[in-house]
Amino acid sequence: MTVGFIMMCHTALDRAAQVARFWSVAGCPVVIHVDRRVPRHEFREFVQALADLENVSFSRRYACEWGTWSLVAATQTAAMQMLMQHRNVRHVYLASGSCLPLRPTNELVDYLNERPNTDFVESVTTADVTWTVGGIDYERFTLRFPFSWRRQRKLFDTYVRLQRRFRVNRKIPNGIVPHLGSQWWCLTRQTLSAILEDKDRAKYDSYFRRVWIPDESYFQTLARLYSTNIESRSLTLSKFDFQGKPHTFYDDHLQLLRRSDCFVARKIWPHADRLFEAFLAPPETQAARAEPNPGKIDRLFAKAVERRKRGRPGLYMQSRFPVKDHENGKTCAPYSVFHGFSDLFENFDGWLARSVGGRVHGHIFGPDGVEFAGDETIFNGALICSAKLRDHNPRSFLTNLIWNTRGERQCFQFSPRDNQECNWFMATDPNAQISVVSGTWAVPLLRSNLNFSEIRKEAARLQKLETEHLEILRTMYVKARVRIWTMAEFIENPMEPLQTIIDEIRPRSSRQPAEVPKLVDLTGFGQFLQNMKNQGMQPMLMGDFAVGLDPRPPLPEQNRPYLVR
Repeated sequence: MTVGFIMMCHTALDRAAQVARFWSVAGCPVVIHVDRRVPRHEFREFVQALADLENVSFSRRYACEWGTWSLVAATQTAAMQMLMQHRNVRHVYLASGSCLPLRPTNELVDYLNERPNTDFVESVTTADVTWTVGGIDYERFTLRFPFSWRRQRKLFDTYVRLQRRFRVNRKIPNGIVPHLGSQWWCLTRQTLSAILEDKDRAKYDSYFRRVWIPDESYFQTLARLYSTNIESRSLTLSKFDFQGKPHTFYDDHLQLLRRSDCFVARKIWPHADRLFEAFLAPPETQAARAEPNPGKIDRLFAKAVERRKRGRPGLYMQSRFPVKDHENGKTCAPYSVFHGFSDLFENFDGWLARSVGGRVHGHIFGPDGVEFAGDETIFNGALICSAKLRDHNPRSFLTNLIWNTRGERQCFQFSPRDNQECNWFMATDPNAQISVVSGTWAVPLLRSNLNFSEIRKEAARLQKLETEHLEILRTMYVKARVRIWTMAEFIENPMEPLQTIIDEIRPRSSRQPAEVPKLVDLTGFGQFLQNMKNQGMQPMLMGDFAVGLDPRPPLPEQNRPYLVR
C-alpha cells in the first residue's frame, strides 16, 4: 500500500512539476488540480512536462478563490479521482503547489504504513482555537458568507453586520460539531471515501457552501464523524505570522527546515534553488530523520513574531514606527540626565567624564545647538549639531543618539534654557536616570551684565519652565530613576549625592573620584535672591539662602586622626 498526493496549484508550475515528479518516481500517484484562471498555454506546458509519468493525472479545473467553497469543490473532485483510479492508495495527502517534501518519500510511506488507520488532520473545536485572525470564530458557522472577502469587502462586512443586528443565525446540521484546522491533511481511504460517499453529503455541502473559509472546516468537521483514530496535527510544516499570513521559507531556512523533521513544508519561495536542490535530491544522499516535531522550531517563530510585532527596544525606523506609548522600550539603553549641574560646577562635563570613564555631552538640547562630547560637530549615526534639525523631532534625535551608541553610557546636561519637548518622554522612560538640582539657573543670572528688569523677567521665565519640569518628574506616571535636590541642600555636601549617582552609572567599578568638582563662585548669591524678592519676583526653587552668608566650597575630606601608643 502507498500514499497518494493531491496537489492544488496556481503559481510556479515549474516548481510544482519538480515536486510531482519527485513523488511520482517514488511510486506514489499524484492528482493535480490547476486553478482555472491559469492561462491555457501555461497549463499545457505543465501537462506536457509530466506527460511521461503514468501515475500523474489532472483533475477538473475550478476557479479557486481564498475563503470560498471552490477550494473544497476542487479538493473533492481530485480526491474522488484519486480513490477511483488508484486502488493501492491507503492514505491521501493534500498538498499545495508551493509545498516541498523535506524527507524521502519512502520514509513517509513507512511512517503511514505503521499507522494504517490513523488520520492526520488538525481538528479542534472553535472554543480551542487561538489562531483565527479577523474577529470571526464560531460565527463563521452560524452566519452566511455569500460575498468574497477579498473582492467584495464592503458587501462582506455590511452583510455580516446586518446578520448580527437582526440576529439571523443558520442552523448547524444535526450530528456534526464544527471543527477548525489546517487545510493540509492526510486522511485514510476509509475516512475520505466515507466523507465523499455520505448519503447526506448534499446537505453538508449546501451548508458549508456558505461557511467562511470552508477549506479549514469541511474535512476537519466531517472527519470526526467517520474516523476511528484522529491525530489532530498536520504532517505539513506551515507557520503563520500574527496577521494570519503564512511564512515563506527561503534558502537561508535550510537548516531550520531540516531540524523540524517534518515530511512536507509550505510555503516555499519559488526561487529558493538551494532548498529544492537539497530536499529533492536522491534518497540515498539524505540522512535519516526522527519523528516529525515542528515544535522544535516554534520558539524561533515565536521570537520572529514578537520581533515583528514589537520590534527591538528603542529602534525607530521607516519600516516599523511604533504607535506612541506602545513602543517596546522608548530607548535601547540606560542614559543619565544632569539637570542644573553645569550651572553649579565649573567644567562639570570634564570632571564627570573622568569620574565615570564614559561619554559626557554638554547641553544636547541647548538653544544654540547640540553640544556633543569633545565639541564634535558630527556624531555617531550622522547626527549633526544643528539645533534646527534637532528641533524638527527632538524625540527621534534622542532615541537615535542612544541607539547609535549602544554599549556606551550616554550622559548629558539639561536646564530650563534647553528645548523642553522631551521632558515627558524622558520622565516615562525606564532607561533614564534624571538627577536635578533645582534653582541653579539663577547662578548665570548672578554673573550676567544685564539690567535687573531683564534679569527678573528671565528669572520668572526659567522658574516657570523648571517648575513645570519638576511637576512632570513628580507625577505618578514617571518610570525614570529621578533624584531631586534644591540648590541649598545640595551644596551642603555635594560629594555624597554625586558619589551615589556615579555608583549607579558604574555599579561594578572600583573607580572613585580623584578630585572634587569645583563650585562656581557664589559670593553675593543670597543678596541676589533677596534683591529679586524686593523687586517682586519670588525665587522658590533654590532652597533657603540667608542674606550675607555666602556658600563656601566644600573642604577636601581629611584623614581621621589616630592615637598611636
